[in-house]
Amino acid sequence: MHELSIVMSIVELASAQASRHDASVIEEIELDIGCLSGIEMESFDFAWKQAVKRTILENARRTVNRIEGRALCLDCNTDFTMEHLYDGCPNCGSHLSQIRSGKELKLRSLVLPD
Repeated sequence: MHELSIVMSIVELASAQASRHDASVIEEIELDIGCLSGIEMESFDFAWKQAVKRTILENARRTVNRIEGRALCLDCNTDFTMEHLYDGCPNCGSHLSQIRSGKELKLRSLVLPD
């Protein structure tokens, strides 16, 4: 389950940021996770519950923004939505595309106490 290692990396990154601001707790964390990132959200949620216990994120409110998969067909120039990483162009059927969004995994923001 690579979701656990991802969550542990998020905890480390958030803890380092909080430490830079002399914060001992994080009130809120906001993440961007793309639909094409390969992260299984049910596994991510389970890993989150386990990994944040007794950490600076234990009581933090978590917001996850799911980023839609979008691509540009390099054959017919159609911009389209992708649900799966290898979806073909709905206009011409080509699989030659440039992914525009959906692979994100980003810590967007942290809210620290005053």
